[in-house]
Amino acid sequence: MGEISKRVRNNDGRMNLPLLTISARYGWMTQQSRFSASIAGREKKNYTLLEKHQLSYNHGNSKVAIYGTVYELTNYDEALVPKVYHSFSLTPENSSKFIESYFHTKKLDAQLRKFIASTARMDGLLNISFDDFMKVKLFAPEQCEQSKISRIINLIEKLITLQQRKLEILIKLKRSFLTKSMANSLDKNPELYFNSASVKWLKQKLSDLTIKEFKGNTKLNDTKPGKTEYLDAERLNGNVPLFIDKPINTLKSDILILWDGSKAGSVYYGFEGSLGSTLKAIRLNPKLVNSFFVYQQLKSKQDVIFNKYRTPNIPHVIKNFTKVYPIYFPSMAVQNKIARFLGNLDTLIEILNFKNKLATGLK
Repeated sequence: MGEISKRVRNNDGRMNLPLLTISARYGWMTQQSRFSASIAGREKKNYTLLEKHQLSYNHGNSKVAIYGTVYELTNYDEALVPKVYHSFSLTPENSSKFIESYFHTKKLDAQLRKFIASTARMDGLLNISFDDFMKVKLFAPEQCEQSKISRIINLIEKLITLQQRKLEILIKLKRSFLTKSMANSLDKNPELYFNSASVKWLKQKLSDLTIKEFKGNTKLNDTKPGKTEYLDAERLNGNVPLFIDKPINTLKSDILILWDGSKAGSVYYGFEGSLGSTLKAIRLNPKLVNSFFVYQQLKSKQDVIFNKYRTPNIPHVIKNFTKVYPIYFPSMAVQNKIARFLGNLDTLIEILNFKNKLATGLK
């Protein structure tokens, strides 16, 4: 690094420039957007003036970047950044985007780890000096190749940004549709409807629409590896799927509710397998209601379930939940239309999530 870069430090006295900070996950952010206020205080006069395409190494420890992260300044011509960052510029033969991306691959983490003099300080900064940072060795192709790689990375980043915007719009669209297409009382029709405005909605307790409900009782200590997928809180939190030697006890049309824990009241759908003891399955009467329609209604009210239908001071859904929770529903034809529309939105959201993960992996 020392052969291709030069340290950037100090400023020219202008204090009206944007104040930026590095987020390991999101890159450069204004202090206002990240902390809801400027945190520079009296230190502002000591901040470093960074120009467009110059870079900073935030040697702060985080889950996303254990050994710190490097970002190029792209969205501002000039900005003030904390002096604790190791800021630097590159020789004309090297691409800032290429060097930034090189650090993001984590290929240099092993070298950075060796330079840590001690554990992170109270402010979370790793004790990696600028001189040690300049000792990091990397392999860089000629300028033409760096430029081509940088252009590809820029295109991928733009794609990720656009896909993320699409995803956010779709999520907002679904949230709005759920709010406006579901009745919350019998004397007021939803704002949106598929047939005439006079569609009649009924109200019944969830238990009146249920033909079977049961709590999971599978214990991992009593199981062997098998072909039936097992679901519990750990699997829901992203742990690797687990398959056990137990019979399937749920249908894909069953609605699953996490019964206790910090996320009690969370609702799931589409699982076929064996349930752990923290989950409860609710099987609805298909002659009365579309289970996916009811699932979407419950999914949109998870916070209500947690706050209103749990035991005092304990994150546990009340035992008689299905006997007291009200469900509003129109005719089966209208339920099916709403369910199909919401299902299509869910599919689009899932596809965009997959594309985002794919694009991020390519980067």
